[in-house]
Amino acid sequence: MQSFSFLESTRMFPSTSSLLSLYASFSTSLMLLRNAYHELVPKKLESFLVTKICILFSRRKSPSFDTFIIDDSWDGLDRNKLIDAARFYLSSKIDRKNKVIRVGKFRGQENVTAALVEGEKIVDVFDGIEITWQFAKEENNDRSGKNNDRFYNKGYFEITFEDQHREKVFHEYLKHILIASKVLTQGEKVLKLFTRSRGCWNCIDFRHPSTFDALAMDHDLKKSIIDDLNRFLSRKEFYKRIGKAWKRGYLLYGPPGTGKSSLIAAMANYLKFDVYDLELANIHSDADLRKAMLDIDRKSITVIEDIDCNTEAHARSKSKSSSDDSDDETSFVKQFSLSALLNCIDGLWSSCGEERIIVFTTNHKEVLDPALLRPGRMDMHIHMSYCTPQGFRILASNYLEIKDHFLFEEIDGLIRSTEVTPASLAEELLKSDDADLALEEVLNFLKLKKMEKHKVEEEKKMEKGKVEEEKKMEKGKVEKTE
Repeated sequence: MQSFSFLESTRMFPSTSSLLSLYASFSTSLMLLRNAYHELVPKKLESFLVTKICILFSRRKSPSFDTFIIDDSWDGLDRNKLIDAARFYLSSKIDRKNKVIRVGKFRGQENVTAALVEGEKIVDVFDGIEITWQFAKEENNDRSGKNNDRFYNKGYFEITFEDQHREKVFHEYLKHILIASKVLTQGEKVLKLFTRSRGCWNCIDFRHPSTFDALAMDHDLKKSIIDDLNRFLSRKEFYKRIGKAWKRGYLLYGPPGTGKSSLIAAMANYLKFDVYDLELANIHSDADLRKAMLDIDRKSITVIEDIDCNTEAHARSKSKSSSDDSDDETSFVKQFSLSALLNCIDGLWSSCGEERIIVFTTNHKEVLDPALLRPGRMDMHIHMSYCTPQGFRILASNYLEIKDHFLFEEIDGLIRSTEVTPASLAEELLKSDDADLALEEVLNFLKLKKMEKHKVEEEKKMEKGKVEEEKKMEKGKVEKTE
């Protein structure tokens, strides 16, 4: 009876051949389903579903969050660049979920820019991590209440995420923001002109139209400047190998109106470098000078104009004696020292920035301290001379759009025999749109200048003859008394 029951029970189990047949059928069905899935479900949708499922199953009942703050008031000496990158990055992330946004179109940008206002949030997903962005305002100290509204521009960003992703957000996500913002702003860079007041740099758009093609300068000198700039840009590894800071110094010297400022603008436009205009009169101490120089960003041109007007840049012996004898009531205020200026240009402090150019301008090179002029501080000295015939040809092409004229030969002769600046000739060319009339104005101007020069030379000869005559008379009197 028991053996019968056992045999009956074994007959209830399927045979091995049936199991193999069932397995083969099931495997075939899975293969068909998988192929259909890959054909019907796009890769992006698959990635989205996997991300959402991972987020769903990774969530805990009581998650813990960390917060990073990105603001513009960095405690160190350098400026926080991440906040600018964050603004550009978020402008591409704002969608219809954000009911109130700040919008605007700025010069030099092709597209309208959008930005968050206080109270609005953006949820960004990076490698399956949900990161929440929120804009918060800084405390407004304006008691007048003019800026006391929700659109007040000063503020900072808070990014919040689960604490288990802290390392990934810090090392990968923030780097992702910098890279993405750089891509978004390519081709839309607007050069900036920075000026310093009350210990801070403030900027406006720099839109000077000067270019090397438009400069009234001899071709060979222009080419040497361009070649020097190109060589500088390509020598990052060279400067590193020889142990020098990656910077270059230029001294532009010559009479007023010879185009020093236009050359600086042409350099900035050629290199796509921002310009920092540093007025030494606003520097009150060595520490103030160091901070001003350290706040200057890379890929920039620092301009110190009319360096000869600052006594600290003169010969040190003269500077010292003049300051000791000064009875000015403000002489007690300690200004920066020449040694501090030299240290910022070519000393230890100069190594705190790279890919920077420093340009000094002066009308009187001879009064500057020799320590400023040596290579390593002012590497290239550029003499901005009076206008030459070649320079005038460029002016005529720019202003009148002509390459040749029957008056050019006479004008060239007068330019060689007089001393006129490109700025003064440009002013004459502006007097008429007609080429004949404009060049007649230039010709009359040059003739007048030549007459004035001849008159001055005659007066000098007469004065010299008068002095010599007086010396002879004095010598005769002495001989008679003897």
